[in-house]
Amino acid sequence: MINFNVPPCIGKEKECIEEAIANHKICGDGVFTKKCSEWLENKTKTSKALLTTSCTHATEMAALLCNIQPGDEVIMPSYTFVSTADAFVLRGATAVFVDIRPDTMNIDESLIEGAITEKTKAIVPVHYAGVSCEMDTIMDIAKRHHLYVIEDAAQGIMSTYKGKALGTIGDYGCYSFHETKNYSMGEGGALLIKDEKNAEDAEIIREKGTNRSKFFRGQIDKYTWVEAGSSYLPSELNAAYLWAQLSEAEMINENRRYSWDLYYEMLKPLEERGLIDLPVVPEDCVHNAHMFYVKTKDLSERSALISYLKENGVMAVFHYIPLHNAPAGKKYGRFYGEDCYTTKESERIMRLPMYYNLTEEDIHTVVKHVKAFYRV
Repeated sequence: MINFNVPPCIGKEKECIEEAIANHKICGDGVFTKKCSEWLENKTKTSKALLTTSCTHATEMAALLCNIQPGDEVIMPSYTFVSTADAFVLRGATAVFVDIRPDTMNIDESLIEGAITEKTKAIVPVHYAGVSCEMDTIMDIAKRHHLYVIEDAAQGIMSTYKGKALGTIGDYGCYSFHETKNYSMGEGGALLIKDEKNAEDAEIIREKGTNRSKFFRGQIDKYTWVEAGSSYLPSELNAAYLWAQLSEAEMINENRRYSWDLYYEMLKPLEERGLIDLPVVPEDCVHNAHMFYVKTKDLSERSALISYLKENGVMAVFHYIPLHNAPAGKKYGRFYGEDCYTTKESERIMRLPMYYNLTEEDIHTVVKHVKAFYRV
């Protein structure tokens, strides 16, 4: 079976973890946590990057920093993972779902302004497949309506929009380092903070509401509970695993881009014959080859293709039942306007195997079976 995903591992992870153990520092904010944070700040040019226990928790921190309160409304796409909404409904906010664009599967920026009410507090663009939303338009809307922008860039590390790293354009950006992502620490994430003045509050929230980070830096002689917070700080062992990969980030990125480009080149003839649709990457966007997907004619065809591939040793998957159709989505959110594309496009999309060190031979095998299904 050609797996859908294999967690990234370059071979230096064990060495880094053993070094963390030898340092006698396996809780958070040790040497490797600092290395990862500095790498993220240097690579993305953001003011502050804090490793977190997950992208979900990074988004929860952003919600706390934006002071999301019961009764507030937060605009987001329905085609996203549940964490995008969870972070805000946990604060008592209503998720206001907006339709997506059929080309990029990202939130339709032209519909956001119509969804704004006097209760709207923030916009959460989700950069699907590491391809940026139309951020200039979104930031302009947010500025005119005095709204926060929290980028769900779970899939967006190493991607850019007009030369800017995803996650650094809005007020806050959230990365994921789950085992399915381009770089992994098993479970983990990061919060990117645009304005340095918010960094201290973020540190306090992340350290259970204490000013312990300042204490360890020698800025105060004791630490105490100063605000509501939680334990969003990951283990140094997780950070050590991640650092092995970030230190080779360009190599991993090039490897994935090669696989993505090969898929695209080999499947293009099927698109030209009108059999499938391939991913769209707008001119202003540089993507990170987080995933490769195809779109079938409809749900029935997708189901048949997934079954056919599985029978022939290829694991392909679909994901995201639109949140507004889910029980919790109906309870905690509402859909603004008409669902023209969210449901329809979500039923067509199918993800092919995509991971670091996916072999050329396996890509050829996957494509061979996709073509056989379409009798090409």
